[in-house]
Amino acid sequence: MGASPHTQNHGPDRREDRENVRLASHDASNLLGHHADLSSTESDSDLESDDTVIFESNSQSRRLEFAPLMTNHQRFPSIDEDDRDQDPDGVLRPTDGDEEKPVTWSSLPKKGQLAILTLARLSEPLTQTSLQAYMFYQLKSFDPSLPDSKISAQAGILQGSFTAAQFITAVWWGRLADAEWMGRKRVLLIGLMGTCLSCIGFGFSRSFATAMVFRTLGGILNSNVGVMRTLIAEIIAEKKYQSRAFLLLPMCFNIGVIIGPILGGSLADPVNSFPQLFGPGSLLGGKEGVWWMQRWPYALPNLLSTIFIFASFLAVFLGLDETHEVARYRGDWGRKLGKRITRAWTRRPRHYRPLTRSRDNDSIYTVGSVGTWSTPSSTARSRVHPRPHKKTGFRQIWTRNIILTMMAHFLLAFHTSAFNSMTFVFLPAPRAPENSRQGLFHFGGGLGLPSSRVGFATAIIGFIGLPLQIFLYPLIQTKLGTLTSFRTFLPFSPIAYMLMPFLVILPRIPWIVWPSFTFVVSLQVISRTFILPAAIILVNNCVTDPSILGTVHGVAQSISSGARTLGPFLGGWGLGLGLENNMIGAVWWALAVEALLGWAMLWSIYEGKGIERKKDEVEGNEE
Repeated sequence: MGASPHTQNHGPDRREDRENVRLASHDASNLLGHHADLSSTESDSDLESDDTVIFESNSQSRRLEFAPLMTNHQRFPSIDEDDRDQDPDGVLRPTDGDEEKPVTWSSLPKKGQLAILTLARLSEPLTQTSLQAYMFYQLKSFDPSLPDSKISAQAGILQGSFTAAQFITAVWWGRLADAEWMGRKRVLLIGLMGTCLSCIGFGFSRSFATAMVFRTLGGILNSNVGVMRTLIAEIIAEKKYQSRAFLLLPMCFNIGVIIGPILGGSLADPVNSFPQLFGPGSLLGGKEGVWWMQRWPYALPNLLSTIFIFASFLAVFLGLDETHEVARYRGDWGRKLGKRITRAWTRRPRHYRPLTRSRDNDSIYTVGSVGTWSTPSSTARSRVHPRPHKKTGFRQIWTRNIILTMMAHFLLAFHTSAFNSMTFVFLPAPRAPENSRQGLFHFGGGLGLPSSRVGFATAIIGFIGLPLQIFLYPLIQTKLGTLTSFRTFLPFSPIAYMLMPFLVILPRIPWIVWPSFTFVVSLQVISRTFILPAAIILVNNCVTDPSILGTVHGVAQSISSGARTLGPFLGGWGLGLGLENNMIGAVWWALAVEALLGWAMLWSIYEGKGIERKKDEVEGNEE
């Protein structure tokens, strides 16, 4: 019984179309430098496993079988793949050449975004350390009749008002950073603008009450550290880069310790410091000098800090991308303006935009002929906003590991801030009489350094810490791991605290005192270099839900601010008691015990996995 005409015609057409597609796939593979096995003995069931829909002009469609196409997640097999080792199941394993290269500073992704955050972070330590250089003299100018003890108390109140205000408000700023209608970038912009207003107001203050108001205002509006940690955690999605990325924030502190006091001390009271420029009969001062510098002698360093902070504000506004999982899809006209300015500045020639490759297994459509390929447009998919998931309640985030990590964070911030504050008092404190020492532990007094030497001594902290952070920390942290390096280097701090008071009983010979002081301070700086970034990473990796990341970092900043308020206060109080009772070492040894308590707590916590995204997901977001 003969075959029907339809069957007779369809068979050759079907075989011819099949052969055409095979040849097209073979040619494509040859152009890519690969070989495809196009055996003609394939069964119909194998061919029908991958098909495509061909749309013809008559609005009818028919199926055409062809060899499988490779997606973005696959590779065309290369000629030498047979030489590679294979797993028992036949899956090719990567050779040594496919292994990931070691992480370096130059390999950090999103360097432009990290540079903007570094610039914004540097503005705060520069402002704070600059202010410390002249705060005592500015307060003295408000009321010269006040004794030095009263001025010292006012300086402590001003320092505490800033951190106390941060302690109260940092959690709420963290919650706002997690809110879909606010986001990270807006909270950071508000913090930078608040710091600008605080600097201007403090510089032009004429009374202690006014200075107190503006310092408190700066603390209320400033939640930059917690928001920046959140931004870094979301910008650097792969954990292998986090040891360097989170190190950028502590590095800014050491830079501020070096540069800030120099700028603040040199620019304070410019009429008397630079009379040839601003004084009477000078180039800029005229006959009577610059009048506003005479009325507000400490405004100039604050104005310089304001300019620097405003520059970082513009950099964030024009160049920083929003990272909130929902708010990042919101229109950002500041970022659009920044891109327009960049294009106008560079004036690069326009190029054709490459076709966006589909990252999923969408069907591939052919129009008109087999040789013309197109993919579904990604524009519609890029405009689709992710559906916001149900947020975790504030009380539900407090797991045992998060609570213990926060307690360790508090103890760390307490003894590091107390050390910095007590050192500024211990170095210039007068030496005790020679016959006042009684036994091994009953002795008092300080090192009796002049103000110029105090500035040099504090600069040692920055000069030691900065190279350690840049060169040594990333290598050791990569080898040991975050938690192990935290546990290893934290004991260096209590050793430094126990040795610090014994410096006063050394012979008063410079070549003995200064090397001994440098050694003791180096122990604390080495410890701080490793433990401060580790503490930030541990807090960050406690969080597995992106919707509460800003809140947790806000809580961490609030806890740190509380510790930085209590630490200097209790440390200064204990140091005063030690000077009065001829036992200066008691407060230092108590600080060592507190640091050891925090070290013991580290053995009860573990490092979480954080919100790390897979590498292919990161690449997809970048495209």
